[in-house]
Amino acid sequence: MKKFKVFNKYFPTKHNVDVPDKVMAISSPTVVKHDIHVVFNKNTQSFEGIPPAWKNYIENTIGKDEVQNNPEAALSAVMFWNASMLKQKGEPKFIPSPVQEVLEAEELISESDNDFGEVIKEKVPTEDLETNSQEPQEVEISRPFDYQDEHPKLKAGQSPVQMRRKAGQKLSDEEVMMEFRRICSSRNPELLYERDIELGSGASGTVFRAYEKTTRHKVAVKDIDLSKQPKKELILTEINVMKNLQHENLVNFLDVFLLNNHLWVVMELLDGGPLTDIVTETVIKEPQIAAVCHHTLRAIDYLHENGVIHRDIKSDNVLLGKDGSVKLTDFGFCANITGDEKRQTMVGTPYWMAPEVVNRKHYGKKVDIWSLGIMAIEMIEGEPPYLKESPLRALYLIALNGKPDIPSWNKLSPDFQDFLNCCLEVDIEKRASAKELLAHRFLRIAVSTTTLKPHIEAAQKILDK
Repeated sequence: MKKFKVFNKYFPTKHNVDVPDKVMAISSPTVVKHDIHVVFNKNTQSFEGIPPAWKNYIENTIGKDEVQNNPEAALSAVMFWNASMLKQKGEPKFIPSPVQEVLEAEELISESDNDFGEVIKEKVPTEDLETNSQEPQEVEISRPFDYQDEHPKLKAGQSPVQMRRKAGQKLSDEEVMMEFRRICSSRNPELLYERDIELGSGASGTVFRAYEKTTRHKVAVKDIDLSKQPKKELILTEINVMKNLQHENLVNFLDVFLLNNHLWVVMELLDGGPLTDIVTETVIKEPQIAAVCHHTLRAIDYLHENGVIHRDIKSDNVLLGKDGSVKLTDFGFCANITGDEKRQTMVGTPYWMAPEVVNRKHYGKKVDIWSLGIMAIEMIEGEPPYLKESPLRALYLIALNGKPDIPSWNKLSPDFQDFLNCCLEVDIEKRASAKELLAHRFLRIAVSTTTLKPHIEAAQKILDK
């Protein structure tokens, strides 16, 4: 019995456990961080969960009455806009810039409502907000690689075993640089090409014309300073798309070099410049619009057949040659997609963006068809719908209206009207595919694209190019 009492002293049963005089209570958390959660309060008829400066900006940009009358469309636009704020580390920050684009922050394939996070680069009020003075970062698209190159020289303690990369797992900067070294030509581009005039510049680099020294053949070269590219995987994606996909309506890739941390991406030169130049400076007729749509659709259909969606179809990304060439370019937003697989990442440029993207729904290849329809409106009106609006208001109007109004609608032929209806159908299931549109009767009136040469020359003269 004594032994049992000793045992019971050190290992009491639940009936013998001493109860403290005071009941212990779990304390409240001492460090609380409440991320922004935007909701529309129907009672107060306003947004809640956002800083006052944001609320004022939203109501001034979209309009207080419109927010109250169309809260769902306003909320879709605000959620898109708000997602770009949540992308920033720490407290949400604005990224001030006059460039009105939406950049992709992360590419995910998920059923979650949280796999979006683009940055809308736009000047906005900064009252009560900390602004970020750094340049906007490049967009990033995760591409699965099912291999990982061996390191040429192992670091101390590094295993020589090659690890299998999981699908969707991102590459580190070091791995991306290794991949660049693998795919780049080992020659010095400065010994092969003679640099000429600059053709343009953007976030990813500068494009200049160059001459091949031995043949004097003209090429276009994109010079990308990798030290200024925090999202290098995007560039790797673009180069891989260009290398692996060859079509007469895609800008052809010629070579790529790595020189002093600069990428030289050598491409064929199209001497007519972007489609934007002729649609903003000249008026083109339906048969010419049909011709441009036909060639662009051939490129889109080829991409879709190869499991790629472009996601940034617009006149800036269609290049022309004075010989009649019409070619799609800029594959930085491309994504691999299989069959009817859907994505949810918000990416593209707001004015050309399909409603399903703005409304944060899963989407597929037909987002390119919507953007083609908007590009056709560019060719009619000289600019896309809502271009004079801020990106936030444009997002709201896309979510609200779906198919935009076309001022010249009554002047268009019935076939062209039907073609636009097929492109700008809000119901994704009813929206035509690229292959279906290639058989559309509107394209039967297409003329030779060499008829665009006078328009190209007139636009270049006006723009002093």
